[in-house]
Amino acid sequence: MSSCPLPMAPAGSITLVQGIEVGHFTDTRRPTGCTAILAKAGAVGGVDVRGAAPGTRETDLLHPTNLVERVHAIMLAGGSAWGLDAASGAMRWLEEQGVGLDISVGRIPLVPAAVLFDVLVGDMRIRPDAQAGYAACQAASSGMPAQGNVGAGAGAAVGKIFGIHRAMKGGIGTASVTVDGVTVGAIIACNALGDVLHPDTAQVVAGARTSDGLGLIDTRRALLRGEPPQPLLAGTNTTIGVVATDATITKAQANRLATVGHDGLARAINPVHTMSDGDTLFCLGTGAAGRSPGMMVLATMAAEAVAQATLQAVLHANRLQIDAGENHKALHLPSAADLQ
Repeated sequence: MSSCPLPMAPAGSITLVQGIEVGHFTDTRRPTGCTAILAKAGAVGGVDVRGAAPGTRETDLLHPTNLVERVHAIMLAGGSAWGLDAASGAMRWLEEQGVGLDISVGRIPLVPAAVLFDVLVGDMRIRPDAQAGYAACQAASSGMPAQGNVGAGAGAAVGKIFGIHRAMKGGIGTASVTVDGVTVGAIIACNALGDVLHPDTAQVVAGARTSDGLGLIDTRRALLRGEPPQPLLAGTNTTIGVVATDATITKAQANRLATVGHDGLARAINPVHTMSDGDTLFCLGTGAAGRSPGMMVLATMAAEAVAQATLQAVLHANRLQIDAGENHKALHLPSAADLQ
């Protein structure tokens, strides 16, 4: 059992990026949920999918060579592929607000989305739908978003390589970095197969537990010394998120910032980008700051914001206890704080 206290200092928020709002919908019956990241004035969009088992929507339009430059929201959701329906609710809400691509006869809100697999937690028949996505948009604001067991992180778990029964509670977290008046923020729903590490110390903060459940096994070291992982179903994990900045960037630069954002995941999760993860990061550039410090600085900020947001996701998570039901097994997922 670790004796090192966990740091809980404020790490900023993606909503400190000018033009970005965040709203959660949490369904406590399972639990599961979704998180809407809104850029109602439009934002240059990019994406990078690194995991081998992704669940996504509208990612092709974000390629730099494709026509559309700006999007209006990103939807992150639990519920595996079913959760992609939450983006339809976001489209309906944004259309009602008059937000979207002007096509002369109306407006089309562009809402790329990604999902994580949380259906081993509780009754899998309960998952985010279009109504959930609509509610997340209704709840959106520029205030500090709730973190931990909410939204897309409500049913998230981490450290599942040796079985869900030895895993811990994941969640959703946010962080930001500001340099010379320009902000880069991130929001990360962490449902990783691997452990979550403190990005500054490489200390394992949450992940696979020892067989008695009282300590952290350190998955990387366990695998390297020959402990066999449990057979895994592809796509049963996944960390998803959004990097946003108010710097002025191009679509190609937005895609590059999504790519380097994965460096932040690699600092905070080990192993990461596995065959059983669908790790996906989006990037939004609002341009509201009216300038840019250059890609070297922005890339450094993006990786840092992602790493810190991933850490915050597990630091803010609370333990989850689910009793056995007709359609699900009992499950206990302790939090990072529980093992201190």
